[in-house]
Amino acid sequence: MRRSTGTIERNDGRSVAADVEVRRLSYGDLPEVIAVERRAFPAPWSLAMFVLELSKPTSICVGAVSGGELAGYLICSRYHTVWHLMNVAVDLDYRRLGVASRLIEHLLEEAGEDERYTLEVRVSNTEAIRMYESFGFRSAGIRRRYYHDNNEDALIMWRTTGERPTPFEESG
Repeated sequence: MRRSTGTIERNDGRSVAADVEVRRLSYGDLPEVIAVERRAFPAPWSLAMFVLELSKPTSICVGAVSGGELAGYLICSRYHTVWHLMNVAVDLDYRRLGVASRLIEHLLEEAGEDERYTLEVRVSNTEAIRMYESFGFRSAGIRRRYYHDNNEDALIMWRTTGERPTPFEESG
């Protein structure tokens, strides 16, 4: 089992959480996962959906833990030759502190930089879209009315190479 720890820093460089550990989720984590999920999303996953993903041998299900508290989690499943990033959630008190980025970095280390990845994200979630782009994900289309709570479209994104964009590509 691979674990990673480190410090989450704000954009101003100040440490927020001393020791953030990224580790595999277990069934015992599900009450905290469900609580974060319900605070994070207007249309949360059911307990059964999380149980299904945790039971798949090809899924990567990890959580970021800070001070004994679940700060966020990531659920990614492998389908044939592609990893599908299905759910990334960060609890309200830990947002915009780099938790989601740490989880994605861990995913890329565990599954492999050169693997193919896909995801859907709300078209209105510009901060998440920018974060995914910083990891090399690129827009590949729209799924119309994908989100059932408000019929919002989803942006389909793919990462097909291990290379991250250069600073020029990110700004231009």
